[in-house]
Amino acid sequence: MLGPAILAASRSDKMRRIVSAAPVTKPVVNRFIPGETVDQVIPIVVDLTDKGLELTLDVVGEDIITVEQSYAARDAYLDLIAHLADLGLGEKAEMSVKLSMFGQALEGGHELALANVRPVVEAAAAIGTTVTLDAEDHTTLDSMFAIHEELRRDFPQTGCVIQAYLFRTEGDARRLAAAGSRVRIVKGAYKEPAEVAYQDKAEIDKAYVRILKTLMEGEGYPMIGSHDPRLIAIAQELARKAGRKLDEYEFQMLYGIRSEEHLRLAAEGHRMRVYTAYGTDWYGYFMRRLAEKPANLLFFLRSMITKN
Repeated sequence: MLGPAILAASRSDKMRRIVSAAPVTKPVVNRFIPGETVDQVIPIVVDLTDKGLELTLDVVGEDIITVEQSYAARDAYLDLIAHLADLGLGEKAEMSVKLSMFGQALEGGHELALANVRPVVEAAAAIGTTVTLDAEDHTTLDSMFAIHEELRRDFPQTGCVIQAYLFRTEGDARRLAAAGSRVRIVKGAYKEPAEVAYQDKAEIDKAYVRILKTLMEGEGYPMIGSHDPRLIAIAQELARKAGRKLDEYEFQMLYGIRSEEHLRLAAEGHRMRVYTAYGTDWYGYFMRRLAEKPANLLFFLRSMITKN
């Protein structure tokens, strides 16, 4: 199976060097990661918001090994927030953060990650926006949810991500489907063992629908992270049955994938948020996008010659 092999390659320094050096790589990456610096990505933010879209911005680079790198990650997000404030775009662009980038995997990592992410959440709130904590592999989730709960005491708009392929997620969804919560549901993009996660695509899709139904029937704010036309249609039907208005949930899709669908949903009155990553350490992010659906490999290569 290509998916697990691609995920394994995402952690390989040798493969990182090979992929990064390949002439074919950079033009493809540029389609999906629109810049390496905040100055390069800000014009994208302006363009998308002018088209009626919203964004969640991710500074890529979770594979850190020093405390100093975790501080640099914090400062990169604070710099991003300052740029958004200058442009008055706080209400249109939130942030997505991976706690591993804030030091979660280092010694004393839970406390370090919380200490690093809190000023980012504070700064985001000050300009009228918020932060969503991305989900990573299953070993990190108890820490992520604990930090999420801690942050919500002062910043209840702080969001989190749940992954449909994990067995635990249906229980997490029931707990999180409470008033004021913001929860993004995705299928999942990490290599997880059969003891903790569904391995079959059909089972993952069924779990996604069950979890989404729980969120739609709850009192929180569901964020549907999917490019799958069938799941998007199911989400719209579940929202209708739950009596939700168009501003009581949103769709989220990756920058550079199904861009016309972004505009179509926004034109229909849906809230449509584009997950936009930028930064120099793009390799892990790029490889996980391939692993989510190995057919994306052909899609990425084809994208070199088309903008459809």
